[in-house]
Amino acid sequence: MTKLKISTCLLSLLLLFGSCDSFLDIQPIGKVIPTTAPEFRALLTEAYVTVPSDRGLASFRSDEMLMDATLAATDLNSYSDIWLWNDYAASENTASFKWRQFYHVLFIANYVIESEHMITDGTTNEIRQMVGESYMLRAMMHFILVNLHGPAYTKCDPATAKAVPLKLDSDTERILSRNTVAEVYASILSDLVKAEEYLNQASWETGYNYRFNKISVNALRSRVCLYMGDWENALKAARAVLSERNELADLSTVLPNEYTSPENIVALEEVMTSSYARGMKVDRKFYGLYDSNDLRRNSYYKRVTVSNIQLLKGGSNTYSCSLRVGEMYLNAAEAALELDEPSTARKYLLDLQSKRYNERGYTAKEAAVNAMTTTELREEIYNERARELAFEGHRWFDLRRTTQPRMERNYRGETYVLEQGDERYTIRIPAEAIEANPNLAN
Repeated sequence: MTKLKISTCLLSLLLLFGSCDSFLDIQPIGKVIPTTAPEFRALLTEAYVTVPSDRGLASFRSDEMLMDATLAATDLNSYSDIWLWNDYAASENTASFKWRQFYHVLFIANYVIESEHMITDGTTNEIRQMVGESYMLRAMMHFILVNLHGPAYTKCDPATAKAVPLKLDSDTERILSRNTVAEVYASILSDLVKAEEYLNQASWETGYNYRFNKISVNALRSRVCLYMGDWENALKAARAVLSERNELADLSTVLPNEYTSPENIVALEEVMTSSYARGMKVDRKFYGLYDSNDLRRNSYYKRVTVSNIQLLKGGSNTYSCSLRVGEMYLNAAEAALELDEPSTARKYLLDLQSKRYNERGYTAKEAAVNAMTTTELREEIYNERARELAFEGHRWFDLRRTTQPRMERNYRGETYVLEQGDERYTIRIPAEAIEANPNLAN
């Protein structure tokens, strides 16, 4: 039984999904059509349950992960091609990104939005809350998709660069083509405006906090605007969140990405599943980003041997987190720096670091941060994002939108390289999706 209260009794399929050759490769063949608010809540719960852990799978491509011959053969078969960026000759056993599941969630979100005025046996606030959550789900699914399968907003001409298809209705027979990066981001921002209009639940009790709430709008908006390089709105949204929620986790009692953490805003994604956590080790160079005074080094990781560093902040649905307070401090710091407000950037960065280092370490860190140039401070913010948000699905996306560095792997006597700015910083749309809809190849 999941620790989050996503009850299986609610998951009786109100709409059944089968396979077809349409764009979405899903087809509703429903026997029961939802009409009441409880039925729509059950349907929406299924959407939440279906959200893929693809941000975790993408982490294998980042500099967080290490794979070697000591790992189980099944895990090597599943993940090594992703880890080696071997996109063009991956084995048939390689784990796949869950394109179909994203569009399944989008179907449900669209269906709930379209059904707003047909839902019975619920209060106005209940119905509006569900519609608001659906707008948030639609925004988040498109956001993850565009950052997996489209070029980074800051590394392309977003007005012309092709990304993923927007799906804004429940028509499964509509054959869609890829929208531009700019179009996808514009739709995401529009959905956040609608969500803000509809959401009325300030918070959910622990166990139901996988659902979106009012504050989650600005939390996601801050991330979206940061990825766009819209520093003003990224800072504004982060500040709005921190004005209401600014408590950081005490690492001696709880990790920040646990669903029970005081800084968890939305506990939706189990990013590092048990399979992902089992199938890798922590990269030694990445582990080296933490110094001996960093409280996270022993809270996040267990060093078994020099070459075997195990992850402690993943591997079960206890670590379910999509949006949290720590990210907001870092978003605010980065955005403030890019707006030429270094003192503000330092304040937000040090506010976070004061909770992540022992007394001796923080004293040294405070002096160092206050002495940094703009270039040094930017690098420190990037490194702090790596340390703080490690294995929460951020690192690959952060590398994509910032420096897109050259990375190198040595595996079984061979050297594999991802060059700076390599086209493989964008993950190819799955072959089966293109087979179902050839428009996706263009």
